[in-house]
Amino acid sequence: MDICYLIAFPDIESKIAPKKESIQGLKDAPYFQPVDIDVISLGDETVLIEGHAVAVVRHQYDERVQMVEARFSLKNPFDPTALQERAKIENALQSKFIPVEHRQSGLYEEYTILLVDDAKPTPDKWIDKNALEISRFIRSQRDSFDKNEISEILVSRTRYSATELTLVDWEGAVIIAPSGDYDSDIVLLKIGNYQLLRYRVLDHSIEKLLDKINESFFEKKRRPRATRGLIRQIAEHKLEVMLNFERTEQTLLLIGDWYTAKLYEAIQSEFYLKDWKESVRSKLDNLESIVQTIKDNLSISWENLMDQIQLFLWMVMLLGYLYLYLLDAGWITIPAN
Repeated sequence: MDICYLIAFPDIESKIAPKKESIQGLKDAPYFQPVDIDVISLGDETVLIEGHAVAVVRHQYDERVQMVEARFSLKNPFDPTALQERAKIENALQSKFIPVEHRQSGLYEEYTILLVDDAKPTPDKWIDKNALEISRFIRSQRDSFDKNEISEILVSRTRYSATELTLVDWEGAVIIAPSGDYDSDIVLLKIGNYQLLRYRVLDHSIEKLLDKINESFFEKKRRPRATRGLIRQIAEHKLEVMLNFERTEQTLLLIGDWYTAKLYEAIQSEFYLKDWKESVRSKLDNLESIVQTIKDNLSISWENLMDQIQLFLWMVMLLGYLYLYLLDAGWITIPAN
């Protein structure tokens, strides 16, 4: 059987390409239109890892994320030794393509897909028969599962026909297609991983911004002039995060194709994309409130400073008038030289 291993990681380096591509290859989707996903091909290659020829295709999405698709074959992917062999191949691919900084921070996505062209007597019965093995394949870090866990892993199934089915879990998937038409479903799984990583990157950016605010305004005391400049920087960063959020939110529009829409709804559910979206939106709202509160306090502090300066100048002026009055009344004399 073939394995499709996806890797997605942040990549904002501008690439030179003849022209930007669009998402293609979707199953029976003449009315499907992906919105605002610019795709740049970064080439393909075949690499030899652990004695296996691995076909690798790389793309950049929206000049934000690099998506790596690697395909290789294993005779029996359910065998314990094959699971170890697969882990070695996947780790080697991570080391080869994911920058060290992202591997260390964990800010990347990986996703394994089993491609099956022969599932008899029916896809559902084949999955039920191999339930434990499929669960181990998808959740490769686990050896034992209870019935409830297996049921949870295998519950999300989308059927295109009596012989074609896609099983989606948040850690991996199984695509059953006797005709070998896997690409359309892989495209949607790529988009799902892309959106998930974008939300994670936004969440990470907001956390860093909150840490900067905490360090600047609550752990250190700064002069008003420096603080106003920092507020400007924070506001600009906040605007950039908000724009990225809006772009991520409007990445995909599904029109007219029942299967594509249904499968992507399953992907959204299994990847918790709506939860991530609400979490990021909530943090953005909190960030907006915090920044506004700081602006208000800074404005009040600035006004208080101006009031104190104005009071001091009035006192100087009053003392000057009093001095002139006393001098004119003769109460103060200036000795002649």
